[in-house]
Amino acid sequence: MDNKKIEKLTEVLQKLNEIGITEELRKEALDIVSNISPIELSIAEQNLIKKGMNPQELRHLCDIHMEVLKGELDKIKTQIEPGHVVYTFIAEHDKILEFLTELEEINSKIQKLESYDSSLKEFEDLKIVINNILDAESHHQREEQVLFAEMEDRSITGPTRIMRMEHDDLRAKKKFLLQAAEEVSRLEFNEFKERVDDTAKYIIFNLRDHIFKENYILYPTAIEAIKEVEIWEIMKKRCDEIGYCGFTPEI
Repeated sequence: MDNKKIEKLTEVLQKLNEIGITEELRKEALDIVSNISPIELSIAEQNLIKKGMNPQELRHLCDIHMEVLKGELDKIKTQIEPGHVVYTFIAEHDKILEFLTELEEINSKIQKLESYDSSLKEFEDLKIVINNILDAESHHQREEQVLFAEMEDRSITGPTRIMRMEHDDLRAKKKFLLQAAEEVSRLEFNEFKERVDDTAKYIIFNLRDHIFKENYILYPTAIEAIKEVEIWEIMKKRCDEIGYCGFTPEI
């Protein structure tokens, strides 16, 4: 990617974070992102961070790039049947993304509060959404023990190694956020707000980015690499043994 594109991307992102997503900015960002592959986008993101942009300020880029590539995800789903291991993973990702949007909205409301009030529903809503996000643990276990393991047996180790590391990192952050939510009445309120704000934004940005990489890089790679129908059937049985999330859609 040339420097002019990086500069233009930086400029649009800064506007998005200063004034939010307007229709004009959305179209401008879509036009830039439409010509960037997932790998090129990853390089661009790293360059933007090196230039001093906070990773959390890239959240709009992730949202817009997902919008651009929605058609690509639909194409991936046409290659597999409902009930297929990857089809279920993608459906679960859709639910997790909904939870992240809820977390973003709840955090925004909490940051506007001046003090703790146990009668306000925001604090209970925070615990509910964190527990929903934590309920994704069986999703991660199925990925690691079944999909990643099969890919690694085929010497595809780079993407899975990174995804495992991100699972561990995000798992710790989710537990830390739940602890803060459960201890709100015992914490100094500004400290609570800061802890929630920092951790929630970290989870929202990094988990969206993680899902993006799995949907558009790792899963297509797996489908391309594992051609044997019988292997997928064995993998499905192993996934069934591990179990599913409370929010796994009926497929």
